[in-house]
Formats: sequence, C-alpha cells, structure tokens
Amino acid sequence: MWEERFAATSDFVFGKDPARFMIEYDDWFKPGQTVLSVADGEGRNSVHLAERGLDVTALEFAPSALAKARMLAAERGATVNFRQFDVLAQEFEGQYDIVMGLFIQFVGPVERNKLFAKMQKATKPGGLIILHGYTPEQVAHGTGGPPFVENMYTEKTLRECFPTCEVLEVKEYEREAQSGKGVAAYIDFIARKPV
Repeated sequence: MWEERFAATSDFVFGKDPARFMIEYDDWFKPGQTVLSVADGEGRNSVHLAERGLDVTALEFAPSALAKARMLAAERGATVNFRQFDVLAQEFEGQYDIVMGLFIQFVGPVERNKLFAKMQKATKPGGLIILHGYTPEQVAHGTGGPPFVENMYTEKTLRECFPTCEVLEVKEYEREAQSGKGVAAYIDFIARKPV
C-alpha cells in the first residue's frame, strides 16, 4: 500500500519539511549521536537530523520513498544511511543512541508489540526511544493516519509497551494538523532504556 502511495506522485507526500515534532523536540537530538529511524518514509525527518550533524540510519520498505529520500538528502547535502528494509520481518542490526518512529501506526497491537521490542533491543543502554503519532481520537478527526483505533497510541499503551524504561516525556494533545487539513490528535513519547 505504501509503495503505491509514494509512487503515485513525484511530489513528496508529506512534504520536505520535518514533522513539527522534530522541531519542538530538537534539544533531545545532539550532533554526533547515532539514530535509527524506523519506517522513515521519504526522508524528511532523517535528512533533518543528518543536517544537524547526527549519524542517521533510516529504514524504509517502499522503493519510491527511498528514491525520494535519497534525492532530498542530495539536495540538502546531507548524508544518511538509507536501507530498504522490512521492519516487521527483518531483525535490526546494531544499537543506537536514539531509536525513533514517527507516524509508524501501520500495524495493530500484536505486530506493534513485536516492533517495539525490536526497537528497544536496538537502543543502547541509556539511549532513547522516541515515538510520535496519533491517539484514538484521531480516527474521528480523519486528518491523517489509518482508520483503525487499535493502531493508535495512548499513554497507558506506550507505558505498558516499555515497562522497564524511564518515561521522560509523554503528552497527548490536539491541534491543527501540519497538513492544514483540520485538527489532529497527537501523542509524544520519549523514554530512556535502562543502563
């Protein structure tokens, strides 16, 4: 489905600017840190981090999205290790200072739990797990994301998925969607893996 969506247009489906979350939480990302971006899409967030001096590996399954991401990186003079990768079927390699997933709500609870376990395993001891996405209220808004309540995040869900981690930031809120298409219901989550 995602390959069809990314291949349907030469434009960037979500634009070239990083998600607003990336700007608002900029202080959490330090030059020199290693980052794994899971289901990175067309590269807007990974390229932003690389421009800031972080060492970024970006995983994405859709070839069309990867082609656009590489084009964006070249346009901006940024270096990102883009890899075509099935985040559900393949095991992550190595460990990173930060493992992040923004708007990766393409799976239900069972697959999500497996994906989150892989993300935690790929995080260095003392490293950060960063998630940004939609809460269940988003389904009624219809301004982005899948139409499945079970795919959405709540604070309770995320705390239960990372029970051994120290939650540093968690916030549920509503505001105008970055797309400008109406109100969206978001959640931000940052947790530190035990040392």
